[in-house]
Amino acid sequence: MIRREIQIFFAALMFFTRIPCPTWVKHSQETLNKASRYFPLIGWIVGAIGASVFWISSLLFPPVLAVLLSMIATILLTGAFHEDGFADVCDGFGGGWTQEEILRIMKDSRIGVFGAIGIMLMLALKLMSLTALPRSFVPITLFAGHSLSRFASTSLLYTHRYVREDLLSKAKPLARQINPTELGIAAFFGVAPLLFFIVQGVAFWRILLCLGTVWGALWWTGRYFTRWIGGYTGDCLGAVQQITEAIFYLTLVAISWNSI
Repeated sequence: MIRREIQIFFAALMFFTRIPCPTWVKHSQETLNKASRYFPLIGWIVGAIGASVFWISSLLFPPVLAVLLSMIATILLTGAFHEDGFADVCDGFGGGWTQEEILRIMKDSRIGVFGAIGIMLMLALKLMSLTALPRSFVPITLFAGHSLSRFASTSLLYTHRYVREDLLSKAKPLARQINPTELGIAAFFGVAPLLFFIVQGVAFWRILLCLGTVWGALWWTGRYFTRWIGGYTGDCLGAVQQITEAIFYLTLVAISWNSI
């Protein structure tokens, strides 16, 4: 039982990062579906590494450089997995007018003008948002942001329908379902890091406001995807992670102006 859970966790780690995993960890659709419960936990690892790089870098460099270095570290760690999905969504929904066109464009491995502009603006938005926060809040913001956004993305597996992709597509392996128990486990790993803000003296209603804006963005993107293509694809999940992460940072910046 424990070995099975460890294998499932390593499957999630192998899927979302470039961290070496034991050779006995094998990929299968069933294992990947079960691994979805640990996707937000992978956010703990990615966020912790990003926070560590920021903290060390901030001892030597100005905040903007420390934030940039932390972003580089997390992108290298994940292989730009979610950023790639976001860029594909920008290309697909920016250049397509029908479900078929959108899916066809998203399957193209080449990046287009919408994708290039979209990912540049997204990275700039996160960089400026994190730089605008009080320096002491950046590490816990990175830790919580990576975890919460991955839970938001994972929840689409439960609430929305997967849009089929044919065998000729460039589709990556993808978890396509999650049951209520697994969703609850993912919710714990996704939301628990927010407790660090309460320890830092952030009012509870401000935490609820962050959750509200993230779930508002999740609801809107889910509705948008359903309207245009009838559900979600792997690229859509990556886009939701990027969007909700940025929304979380923006909300914290907004409330910080009213004295966190």
